[in-house]
Amino acid sequence: MRHLVFVLIFSVTVISHTSAQPSQQQTPRFTPAAEITFTFTRQTGSASNQYAVWIENAQGQLIKTLYATRWTAAGGYRSRPASIPVWVRQSGLAGMTSSQVDAVSGATPRTGAVTYTWDGTDSRGALVPSGDYTLVLEGTLRWENQVLCRALFRLGQLTSGQNAASPQVHIEYTGDSTAERSMIADVRVRVLR
Repeated sequence: MRHLVFVLIFSVTVISHTSAQPSQQQTPRFTPAAEITFTFTRQTGSASNQYAVWIENAQGQLIKTLYATRWTAAGGYRSRPASIPVWVRQSGLAGMTSSQVDAVSGATPRTGAVTYTWDGTDSRGALVPSGDYTLVLEGTLRWENQVLCRALFRLGQLTSGQNAASPQVHIEYTGDSTAERSMIADVRVRVLR
C-alpha cells in the first residue's frame, strides 16, 4: 500500500511539474511586418485560379513564401508550366519535400477578400534584418495570361506613432486576354513595422 501511495504522489508531482513548464517546441510569435490584401474572384474553366504570395530581399532572392495554391505546388506546374512560373522558379519548388510544400500551400480560396501576413521571418523562422524587401503576388489568370504585383518597402521604416505605411503596388499583366483580370483586384499592401 505504501508503495502505491508513493507511486501516486510521485506521478502527480511529475505531471504537475511538467505541465507547469513552458513547451520547448513552441514557435516564437512575432508581430506582423507586412500584409497584402486583395479581392480574389474564382474563374470558371481550366488553367486558372492559381497564385502565390512571397517576400523577396533587395537582391530578388525569395525569403519566404506566404501562400501558393496547392494544385501548382503539389506538382501541377509539371503538367502546366505556365502556372505561376515566377514563383515556381524562385521558390525552388522542384527540390522541395512534400512537408515543405504542405507548409506553404493551401486550397484555392473562395471568392472574396483575402489577406496574407508576413511576420518578418525567413523560411527557417529567423527574424530578418531591417532593410528593403518586396512583397510579390503572382497569378495565373488563364493559360499564359498572368498578373505580377510587386510592392517594394523598407522594413523598419516606421517612426514612432506611425501605425502603417502603404507602399505603391506595381501591377504588370502578360498575355492577350483581359477577360480574367478581375481574378485578382484591389491589391493593397501595408507595412506594419
